[in-house]
Amino acid sequence: MLPEDEKNLFKNAVQGVKKIKQDTFYPKTQPRVRVNEARQLKEHADTLFYFSDEYEPLLSEENDKVRYRREDIDPYILKQLRRGDFQPELFLDLHGLTKESAKKELASLLLACERERVYCASIMTGYGTRTLKQQIPRWLVQHPKVLALHQAPKEWGGDAAILILVEQPA
Repeated sequence: MLPEDEKNLFKNAVQGVKKIKQDTFYPKTQPRVRVNEARQLKEHADTLFYFSDEYEPLLSEENDKVRYRREDIDPYILKQLRRGDFQPELFLDLHGLTKESAKKELASLLLACERERVYCASIMTGYGTRTLKQQIPRWLVQHPKVLALHQAPKEWGGDAAILILVEQPA
């Protein structure tokens, strides 16, 4: 308990103070948040780019390193990717994901690269059962915005990652 002199000191300090009246208004319902549903549906559709599991592309493999370039892209670009001349600006880690969730994340990454004008991205597949490591390149070559891909150099993930180049809008 407080000593009597401190109680008196407090009473003198708050003398003449009036009680505050509670006049805050609480609405009965929550205010409606307006969301542009068409935009939301379009964004959802954009992230659901269909990657076929049955498609078997002709991928170049050199020393068990996967690589691909679109036909209209200079072959030198693969050498630049292999050497690490491109620095990835976005990284996607797919460790522990299922094939379906990896597909959605991959589509989201490609959409983000296009929107944020990111030319190079890194996709970390990990080793694990090698399911995603083998499937990711097959999905990537199906997307029209992927210019090239190559197994990442050591500084960007080595055998457990893939570097991709994404076409940017003009």
